[in-house]
Amino acid sequence: MAAGGSPARTGSATSPQRRATVTGCRAYFRRAACWKREGTEAAEMASREEAEAQVSELDLLSSMFPREEEFLVTDPLALAELKLSAESEATEVPSSKVQFILNVKPEVPGALMVEFSMVCALPFKYPTVPPEITVRSPLLSRSQQIQLNSDLKTYLMQNCSGEPCMLSAREWVKDHASAYIDRELSTSSVMTSNTTQSEDVVFTRLWIYSHHIYNKQKRKNIIEWAKELSLSGFCMPGKPGVVCVEGLQSNCEEFWSRVRRLTWKRILIRHREDVSLEGGGHAEIQKQRKFSALEEKCFDAHGPRGNHMDLGQLYQFLENKGCADIFQMYFGVEGH
Repeated sequence: MAAGGSPARTGSATSPQRRATVTGCRAYFRRAACWKREGTEAAEMASREEAEAQVSELDLLSSMFPREEEFLVTDPLALAELKLSAESEATEVPSSKVQFILNVKPEVPGALMVEFSMVCALPFKYPTVPPEITVRSPLLSRSQQIQLNSDLKTYLMQNCSGEPCMLSAREWVKDHASAYIDRELSTSSVMTSNTTQSEDVVFTRLWIYSHHIYNKQKRKNIIEWAKELSLSGFCMPGKPGVVCVEGLQSNCEEFWSRVRRLTWKRILIRHREDVSLEGGGHAEIQKQRKFSALEEKCFDAHGPRGNHMDLGQLYQFLENKGCADIFQMYFGVEGH
């Protein structure tokens, strides 16, 4: 009992400890919030710096290689978003990576000039992380192409970590790509007269991505133009829109030239396949086709406007046609 007969308050001795604990917790959370804010600001600054570095390098490439046959940005909207991200204080990550093509013409000993295409994409964190580059040429076999791209990746990892490196990559391809070509193949395929070259036949397959395809006239154009140009494939309307056309290279390029001139929110070639045909006859062309004609394909349309397709059914369709790997190129995930 305390003096005066009143009972003692058992918790009074620990009240200062509680107050100290509460004060300490508040201070900790203030520091944690400050650390988080500083971390966010640092991340935004890093993202902006990476975007600025990408824009500077793309501007340099554009000035060094002004012709489209040398350097071509295949997704202008992604480039516009990147420039906005580099200039904006409130950094917002672009919706897609900038993709472009660099064409290189190294000298092949004992043969005419051969062109190699560097199909490039810049990850959002580039140049902190390496660029995505795939080198292609009609004169490369599949194994040669895999080896060339593997060696290029190793070179970039060893020599260009954290620095802009597209020019270095282009120089490496120019200096080394010809060493991967089969000599007999290059001699028989490339050392020909101008008249023979004009008869070369290339089978092409274009995989086109659009933000959406709703307009009935555009859908009609796609089918009619493909028929006119003897192209096969398919068109999946809705959001997103997918178009695949295959046939003679010149006809595929004419189709793409017409389609891209229409008004689109966004449209680009997501992937391209080119195969040189030795004979170049009708039978050879038909043998390369995966589709018999171009038709519109709808896969269980749903959503408020009936404009979303069942991507699982799309994957099944592609798998049946031997094109399952394309699904990941379009949507960034493996299909199932």
